Amino acid sequence: MMPRRLLLAVTLLVLTGGLLLAQTTSSKQNPGVQEQPFGTQGGRPVHLYTLTNSHGVEVKAMNYGGIILSIRVPDRKGQLGDIVLGHETLEGYIPNPPFLGAIVGRYANRIAGGTFTLDGKAYNLPKNDGPNTLHGGIDKTFNKVVWDGEPLKGKTGVAFTYISKDGEEGFPGNLKVKVTYTLTNDNELVIEYEATTDKATPINLSQHSYFNLAGEGTSDILNHEIMVNADRFTPVDKNLIPTGELRPVKGTPFDFTTPTKIGARIDDNYDQLVLGHGYDHNWVLNRTGDGLTLAARVYEATSGRVLEVSTTQPGVQFYTGNFLDGTVTGKQGHVYKRRYGFCLETQHFPDSPNHPDFPSTILKPGETFRSKTVFKFSTK
Repeated sequence: MMPRRLLLAVTLLVLTGGLLLAQTTSSKQNPGVQEQPFGTQGGRPVHLYTLTNSHGVEVKAMNYGGIILSIRVPDRKGQLGDIVLGHETLEGYIPNPPFLGAIVGRYANRIAGGTFTLDGKAYNLPKNDGPNTLHGGIDKTFNKVVWDGEPLKGKTGVAFTYISKDGEEGFPGNLKVKVTYTLTNDNELVIEYEATTDKATPINLSQHSYFNLAGEGTSDILNHEIMVNADRFTPVDKNLIPTGELRPVKGTPFDFTTPTKIGARIDDNYDQLVLGHGYDHNWVLNRTGDGLTLAARVYEATSGRVLEVSTTQPGVQFYTGNFLDGTVTGKQGHVYKRRYGFCLETQHFPDSPNHPDFPSTILKPGETFRSKTVFKFSTK
């Protein structure tokens, strides 16, 4: 027979273990926002925000670069899996040459020659993409700064704010930026952008997550089926700068108006695919009015996962991870090889400040820039 004192100790241990297990289980299922320290960068504290909805869908983001580290959504069997490329630690993102998960700006995408003229004055930007400027420059781009982060009240979300000072990376004006991530119980990640300035300045903000609906690091994305709601795209020159043409997709490998596997034509001998080493282009969305419009829908057959992207923006950059080359090792030791993730960067068109015929990206004092993009996750 077990001694009475030992029996009490064992009983207490079992009860305590059960309580801890119950607490752990309930915390995993408890919807809301959790905030925790995640290191420091540039002498400033970095915090990790975990957003969880009532279905257990989970988004992790940090205030360094507004980076989304993971998005866990169910497959058709209800099994949660992480569907974005990334790292488990802050240090993994320093540096972050592929812009994994980051907010990009002041000007997402490319500006030709790193220069533009506004109100008769020429502005020169740091060149970080051959002869061009990509995603805002080099040192103080939005993916490399520590934003202020604050959980949203009454919502499962977080707001990131940053003031980009006049002259930062060559851009004019003190630009106040706010980006919010909200996770709904409809399994939607809603991203809202807002900005004001005290001098006229170009602005183009986007989110640079790389998706793989089969699960990050598991395979390439060539068997994903994609529909892009666009009848035209903006062809590029050898430096991947738009020529100014709005080319019909019909009859080209850029026609995704009906669902087609990403890899079906990606290696065709078509000038634009050769120049981009695959898809790395802006599609001109079919839209009427200023509200949310479906931009793209992606389906992955083995998991059954579906991603729908809607936006208020006029374009979407569809990028197939052509420059991932196996030099980045991500979560769980996964090596990110060529075309292991795709991006759907909702945006204005690349190089718009140098193309007067493109929708304007100029924000003026007294105006407020606003845009909204929704990533909706489901299965079939």
